[in-house]
Amino acid sequence: MYTLAFGRYSKQVFGTEVEHERAVQARTRATGVVQAVGEHLPFKSNRFDVVFNNEVLEHVNDDRQTVREMVRVTRPGGHVVTFLPNRLWPFETHGIYWRGSYHFGNKPLVNYLPNALRNRLAPHVRVYTRRALLALFADLPVEVTHYQTAYPGFDNVVERYPRVGPLIRSISYKLESWPISNRFGLSHLLIVRKH
Repeated sequence: MYTLAFGRYSKQVFGTEVEHERAVQARTRATGVVQAVGEHLPFKSNRFDVVFNNEVLEHVNDDRQTVREMVRVTRPGGHVVTFLPNRLWPFETHGIYWRGSYHFGNKPLVNYLPNALRNRLAPHVRVYTRRALLALFADLPVEVTHYQTAYPGFDNVVERYPRVGPLIRSISYKLESWPISNRFGLSHLLIVRKH
């Protein structure tokens, strides 16, 4: 999906996919897709103008190493764009494990639990505070050019309820700029520029 979107702006688009079948499928729609993990990107250093990752870091084995790799493959003056889950969002969107079985979907207030309990319920995914996100990039040759939280667009609600859906989306997007609510968005959006 993202390689297709970026392909509208550049003929030089590359992507990584950890699952073999999905990588093969993506290659039918976009060139430059390789199977790789984020901790070991198969690209030369200082190669890309933009490195984009959307809700990836919470799933990798070593998020700090993945960030180092993203910065490594970004050329000086290029940008790393990162979206990842906000610990302050009132729902755990990846589901939880409860009494030996997985329960998919939005689970309220899980992210507000102490780490030990939260991580037992959702051991398969991390969430981040702003401080934890910025710590991933600490001591790397980058500077922050933009940070905010992003609220959901409620695409399914807009499609299902065309009269009220756009109003809900509009309110959601306004919450991104209000002083208190802007801390509680669904995702962090961080853009850094490499020195």
